[in-house]
Amino acid sequence: MKKPSESASNLKELINDAIRDMEITPEEYNKIMDCAHDDSHIDKEEKALLSQFQQMLSNGTIKRVKG
Repeated sequence: MKKPSESASNLKELINDAIRDMEITPEEYNKIMDCAHDDSHIDKEEKALLSQFQQMLSNGTIKRVKG
Protein backbone atom coordinates (compact mmCIF):
# COMPACT_ATOMS: atom_id res chain seq x y z
CA MET A 1 0.00 0.00 0.00
CA LYS A 2 1.30 3.41 -0.97
CA LYS A 3 2.25 5.71 1.90
CA PRO A 4 0.37 9.06 1.93
CA SER A 5 2.42 12.03 0.79
CA GLU A 6 4.00 14.34 3.33
CA SER A 7 1.67 17.12 2.21
CA ALA A 8 -1.35 14.84 2.83
CA SER A 9 -0.04 14.06 6.31
CA ASN A 10 0.46 17.77 7.00
CA LEU A 11 -3.01 18.53 5.68
CA LYS A 12 -4.55 15.85 7.91
CA GLU A 13 -2.77 17.31 10.94
CA LEU A 14 -4.01 20.84 10.15
CA ILE A 15 -7.58 19.63 9.68
CA ASN A 16 -7.47 17.63 12.91
CA ASP A 17 -6.13 20.66 14.80
CA ALA A 18 -8.88 22.86 13.36
CA ILE A 19 -11.73 20.49 14.25
CA ARG A 20 -10.74 19.69 17.82
CA ASP A 21 -13.01 22.45 19.07
CA MET A 22 -15.50 22.00 16.17
CA GLU A 23 -14.83 25.56 15.01
CA ILE A 24 -12.59 26.96 12.31
CA THR A 25 -11.29 30.49 11.97
CA PRO A 26 -10.53 32.13 8.63
CA GLU A 27 -6.82 31.81 9.45
CA GLU A 28 -7.13 28.05 10.05
CA TYR A 29 -9.16 27.65 6.85
CA ASN A 30 -6.54 29.55 4.85
CA LYS A 31 -3.72 27.44 6.32
CA ILE A 32 -5.56 24.28 5.26
CA MET A 33 -6.13 25.55 1.72
CA ASP A 34 -2.54 26.80 1.44
CA CYS A 35 -1.23 23.43 2.59
CA ALA A 36 -3.39 21.61 0.05
CA HIS A 37 -2.10 23.77 -2.80
CA ASP A 38 1.47 24.20 -1.53
CA ASP A 39 3.08 21.65 -3.84
CA SER A 40 0.85 22.61 -6.82
CA HIS A 41 -0.59 19.09 -6.84
CA ILE A 42 -3.57 17.72 -4.95
CA ASP A 43 -3.16 13.95 -4.71
CA LYS A 44 -6.01 11.54 -4.02
CA GLU A 45 -5.37 11.47 -0.25
CA GLU A 46 -5.57 15.26 -0.13
CA LYS A 47 -8.74 15.23 -2.26
CA ALA A 48 -10.36 12.81 0.16
CA LEU A 49 -9.33 14.87 3.19
CA LEU A 50 -10.58 18.11 1.62
CA SER A 51 -13.85 16.45 0.62
CA GLN A 52 -14.48 15.23 4.17
CA PHE A 53 -13.49 18.63 5.56
CA GLN A 54 -15.87 20.46 3.19
CA GLN A 55 -18.64 18.02 4.07
CA MET A 56 -18.17 18.76 7.79
CA LEU A 57 -18.38 22.48 7.04
CA SER A 58 -21.49 22.01 4.88
CA ASN A 59 -23.41 19.90 7.36
CA GLY A 60 -22.54 22.10 10.33
CA THR A 61 -20.28 19.65 12.14
CA ILE A 62 -17.61 22.35 12.01
CA LYS A 63 -18.71 25.95 12.50
CA ARG A 64 -16.91 28.81 10.76
CA VAL A 65 -16.18 31.57 13.22
CA LYS A 66 -14.61 35.02 12.96
CA GLY A 67 -10.93 35.20 13.73
